[in-house]
Amino acid sequence: MPRIPVGSWVSDAVDWLRDNLSALFDLVTHVLNVLYGAIHTVLAAPAPLILVGILAVIAWWLRGLPAALFTFLGFALIISIEQWDNTVSSLALVLVACLITIAVAIPLGILAARSRTVGGLLRPVLDLMQTMPAMVYLIPGILFFGLGVVPGIVSTIVFSMPPAVRMTELGIRQVDEELVEAAEAFGTHPRRTLFRVQLPLALPTIMAGINQVIMLALSMVVIAGMVGGGGLGGAVYNGISSVDVALGSEAGLAVVILAMYLDRMTGALNQRVSPLGRRALAKAQAALGGWKFLQWKPATSLAMAGVIVLALLAGGLSFLGKDSDGTGRPVSLGYVNWDEGKATTYLWKEILEQRGYKPKVQALEAGPLFAGQARGDIDVQTNAWLPTTHAAYWKKYQDKLEDLGTWYDKTSLEIAVPSYMKGIKSLDDLKGKGGEFGGKVTGIEPGAGEMKILKDKVLKDYGLGGEYKVQESSTSAMLTELDRALHAKKPIAVTLWSPHWAYNKYDLTKLKDPKGSFGSGDGLHMLGRKGFAKDEPQVAAWMKKFHLDEKQLTSLEGDVKTAGVGHEQEGVRTWLKKHPGLVNKLAPSAHATYAKGKDAGKAPNIGYPAWDEGIATTYLWKSILEKRGYQPNIRNLEVGPMWTGLSTGQIDVETDGWLPVAQKQYWDKYKKDVVDAGAWYDKTSLEIAVPSYVKGVKTLDDLREHKDEFKGKIIGIEPGTGEMKRLHDVVQPAYGLKDFQVTEAGTSAMLTELERVYAKKEPIAVVLWSPHWAYSKYDLTKLKDPKGTWGANNQIKSIGNKSFPKKFPEFAGWLKNWKMTPDQLGSLEQDIQDAGKGHENEGVEKWIADHPGIVDKMAPVK
Repeated sequence: MPRIPVGSWVSDAVDWLRDNLSALFDLVTHVLNVLYGAIHTVLAAPAPLILVGILAVIAWWLRGLPAALFTFLGFALIISIEQWDNTVSSLALVLVACLITIAVAIPLGILAARSRTVGGLLRPVLDLMQTMPAMVYLIPGILFFGLGVVPGIVSTIVFSMPPAVRMTELGIRQVDEELVEAAEAFGTHPRRTLFRVQLPLALPTIMAGINQVIMLALSMVVIAGMVGGGGLGGAVYNGISSVDVALGSEAGLAVVILAMYLDRMTGALNQRVSPLGRRALAKAQAALGGWKFLQWKPATSLAMAGVIVLALLAGGLSFLGKDSDGTGRPVSLGYVNWDEGKATTYLWKEILEQRGYKPKVQALEAGPLFAGQARGDIDVQTNAWLPTTHAAYWKKYQDKLEDLGTWYDKTSLEIAVPSYMKGIKSLDDLKGKGGEFGGKVTGIEPGAGEMKILKDKVLKDYGLGGEYKVQESSTSAMLTELDRALHAKKPIAVTLWSPHWAYNKYDLTKLKDPKGSFGSGDGLHMLGRKGFAKDEPQVAAWMKKFHLDEKQLTSLEGDVKTAGVGHEQEGVRTWLKKHPGLVNKLAPSAHATYAKGKDAGKAPNIGYPAWDEGIATTYLWKSILEKRGYQPNIRNLEVGPMWTGLSTGQIDVETDGWLPVAQKQYWDKYKKDVVDAGAWYDKTSLEIAVPSYVKGVKTLDDLREHKDEFKGKIIGIEPGTGEMKRLHDVVQPAYGLKDFQVTEAGTSAMLTELERVYAKKEPIAVVLWSPHWAYSKYDLTKLKDPKGTWGANNQIKSIGNKSFPKKFPEFAGWLKNWKMTPDQLGSLEQDIQDAGKGHENEGVEKWIADHPGIVDKMAPVK
């Protein structure tokens, strides 16, 4: 019978859809990412225990006190095993998928119940959706939507939708026909019959369908971890691929707890919203007798109040504790869970973090990794075996990838056996000994190029095809099986490659390949997505020069393996300590070699307002502290909350305190809890400035006389600043400017308005101060203040919490002796402005490079 190429037809259809409907898929990807991001942000914003409290209150409202207690204990256990972030990610993914599924499935179920034709057409489609192996949906998901949460969401929707459609249809069909006929007999409109009779009575069955949707969605979310879906699925996948019992069991336990919570809550929700459910609940409570108090549930209003209180508390804590250091360009690194791939990926993650980037790593199978990189979802992979092992992937995707060079030569693929297996030195020697090895070769990931070569060529060339079966597993599973067999002194043949740490740990024989079936050996290549070198020329240049020898690589693999799953970067840091100066060699920069301070490792919290000199000096000190081995955290706050944070110790220090005038009210309020850490800039001034093309306006008196020309408006900055308060309370009354409207926005908004109006050569009056880069960019006039209402000149000081000098004595000493000239500050601000928002670190690094010796001058280390 001729072969029907169904698979080819499907593949062609998928390719056509991908090529012709890419705009639609991009739109879906964007919408789902936004929806997921919004829900994840809401769930991740509160402190973990506060969100657990909210979930416990919901459980109390739906099921009673025991359920609330078990909810709190269960999720507290998840926090204690460090799976909370993964759980939140998975919960967000489930919620997005379920919301969309329910929104589509219930209307379809209603249509199917009201029309047997629609039901008949839907049935085979639902059969296909429900019985197709779940992981198959991930294949077109990757091609259409790339890596990440979106293919997981789409696959989850497809897989979990059938139960909701079927149960909705079943529930409506099971409603007593006599009730429907009675409604119709009274002239009820079909729509009202549906919503007033059929749906309320069918609600228990529909809720059972929704419950199944949630359970199936959660199971699919775990599978989606294989394509970068993250969350608990990613943790489970990592546990499986690395045969990590601890990680797998902890992630699995978190899945169980989350599944139990969602299952019990949706079941209880049915009792709340369904008339039949409420009736059954009342009967159950009546049967409890003296134990009724355990099932007492707060009224909806009371439960809602509890949730709102906890949510407000979470919001307040998030406002004060939010770390806004979101700087550094992101670089995504993908790797197959092979030792050299994992080790070098985490090595580059550490290097890039030290250079101010925001790298993200993802473990993937080889196929999804190459496909995702070709789509642009992954920037770099460090472990492409070319020209042989990954030849098929390179042939398919080479026009969408960039070869960044070979960092390791002279690799080899092989089958290895324990050295106690006498008389087996080559692949020829395996012939006729299949029974001794159980008729199998223990392999690795089925998508690996070595596995394809082994099955398609090696077994055939050596006549082993009928005698040996290749057992597909994962690298970690293969190594676990090898370790078990060696301890038992049993025969085993495994797929291996060189270099690999297993040859150092175990006494193994590499079987010779006289026919050259495995190929002549690969180089390990760095591959970038198309355009990566253009987008990130510095990183690409570093990677093109990257090279490790066998001793370096195997020792790196050993330290990463010793650190364990989830602590790979700690293993890298241990290795780097044994190789001092290597980071500077691999990623050289003009400012890479600096001595560590005596307090290196400490992590001061530095606050700053969104003013140019505050931004500039904060990022400058962040860079200097990092070069001295500190781990500073920076936070952008309004002036009032920042001073409050300084007084409570949540902020250790800030560098932009204008005293004794501009921020006098804050100093007077908090001076018992803060310290003056030193003045670094003298002779500041506060003022109103106007463009110099506005003639006849030189003083604040002139501004009053030209009110109509300025439309009676002064463009201000943040309302909580001392300058704004002094403008309202002192300057305006003194010069008769009370009838001027002062707009209260942010500094950035004021500067944007200044730039817009200045370009049109129109009059504008803005609140400014000196020093400020705006005086270099624009030709402005500082309005004179003959009455001295702006007060004496300020100094710009560093202000610390009262414990700051004791907690950070070295840093405090640096700040005490720190000074900046107007030229230094102006050029620093300008470099940061030129770098652009989000690239402040780069502006600082340019300024430091242009001022050789400045680090040692500002932060001397003996």
